[in-house]
Amino acid sequence: MNPSTAFATVVVDELIRSGVREAVLAPGSRSAPLALALAAADRDGRLRLHVRIDERTAGFLALGLIRGTGLPVPVVTTSGSAVVNLHPAVLEASHSGLPLIVLSADRPPELRGSGANQTTDQLKVFGSAVRLFHELGTPAKQLGQVAYWRSQISRAVSVAVGARTFDPGPVQLNCPLVEPLVPTDDGEWPEPLDGRSTGPWTSVHAAAAQPSAVAPGPKTVVVAGDGASQAARLAAEAGNWPLFAEPSSRARIGPSVISAYRLLLGATSLGEEIERVLVFGHPTLSRPVAKLLARPEVEVVVVAPTGLWADAGRQANSVVTGLEVIGADQTDWLARWQQADQLARPAIDKVLSDGLTGPAIAAIVGESVGADGMLVVASSNPVRDLDLAPVVPIRTVANRGLAGIDGTVSTAVGAALANAGATYALVGDLAFLHDANGLVIGPAEPRPDLRIVVVNDNGGGIFSTLEQGDSSHADHFERVFGTPHGVDLAALCAATHIPYLLAETPDALRAALTRTVAGIDVIEARVDRSAHRTLQADLHNAVSELRLDGAQAAE
Repeated sequence: MNPSTAFATVVVDELIRSGVREAVLAPGSRSAPLALALAAADRDGRLRLHVRIDERTAGFLALGLIRGTGLPVPVVTTSGSAVVNLHPAVLEASHSGLPLIVLSADRPPELRGSGANQTTDQLKVFGSAVRLFHELGTPAKQLGQVAYWRSQISRAVSVAVGARTFDPGPVQLNCPLVEPLVPTDDGEWPEPLDGRSTGPWTSVHAAAAQPSAVAPGPKTVVVAGDGASQAARLAAEAGNWPLFAEPSSRARIGPSVISAYRLLLGATSLGEEIERVLVFGHPTLSRPVAKLLARPEVEVVVVAPTGLWADAGRQANSVVTGLEVIGADQTDWLARWQQADQLARPAIDKVLSDGLTGPAIAAIVGESVGADGMLVVASSNPVRDLDLAPVVPIRTVANRGLAGIDGTVSTAVGAALANAGATYALVGDLAFLHDANGLVIGPAEPRPDLRIVVVNDNGGGIFSTLEQGDSSHADHFERVFGTPHGVDLAALCAATHIPYLLAETPDALRAALTRTVAGIDVIEARVDRSAHRTLQADLHNAVSELRLDGAQAAE
């Protein structure tokens, strides 16, 4: 066995021993030893391999698999620009705390700086975005290599999952590989390639985090951002406090949820009474919430079990790893929010029911997915539209670390591959086009059951609702913000053999969503981008006109 083959055999085996069950590969020559070792492991049923021709797609596919399984996932690339195409996924993994393991094949050091083909400086190419960088030395046929390789792999996996640091995130292992890059008869290896047990070379155990006590007193709300988990719901219910939960928080369920929190904060006096906020996860959707968290008179307690914490308003009074709620609020504080929510909901739903709009589509999709389904939602308008819906599936996945639209289709494919049942995706047209390569899946690759609903407003719809969408900027808005594209989505789907359907009414969309999800299909729903700004104003006015001040809501 030659050095590169021995290296790849040991690395893949140690990844599996360390808990890896899914792996993603983009093809290349220099990465051939790792590709062959992964294919052999897939053949033997030790892991499941996914091959993609586009490295950016491969990276986001790995993120979807991580979000679906909770386990670390390696992505393997060849050398050169292939590695750099992983950068968007690495950044999303870094900001979302996802254990992505980059195995970047490389030329040996003596070829760097020589103009050799596909050779560039890959050392620390992702900068501070990775939790660990290590260049595994050029494989050589000598004693001690196996222990070095296995020790470094088990260390990298433990860092990626945050076993000791409570700060999970991506890691990069740069792998200089020497020819021959395919198996050859090179005689016996000088030491056994097997590990010393059935588990990882080094077992790393986490230290226990101690929760902090919090008692009733101040008028408290719980804000659950992306990735908050059920801990936010449990805290809100234990304290008898209102819960403002974003769709991807996985906490938007139960009696404490205030579905119209975003509009109520901006249109009622209840928000002005808030004295304390308990923040879980990474809240990013709502300007009213951002303003609340930036108010200097409000006590902000951030619950961050791992890594860095969210504090965009720079007003956090304390950061804790967990909460133990001591007693429940016995006042009518939660009841007033619940009553306001119940009064506002019909007014909001009336606005949403007026034809095929982004929020109406999101509400229909959320209802169709149901409590047991999984929904992947794109950034920009779709996730904000879903935030207005009365029903949001508890298993909602979104790339909210950096809130980019890139890689959404591939993330959805990865999440669906990790999901036992049907998975849905709600994306805008630009997010869909940005990752259309995510639909390119080879005939030998595992295929998920995934239904993608594309809300097509022919451009950058979210800008219509922001400052740029004001009529004073109309001269240049359409070209530099609206960015119409006119792409025929039916033809695009046909090019990748993906079944396609156009839903032109709410009833047609509901009917399309009732079909069994088998394989990948796409439903397009077209909306009028010019109506977005008016719709947002109508929603705000519908709630404001109810005059839901604290006294009236309590009656």
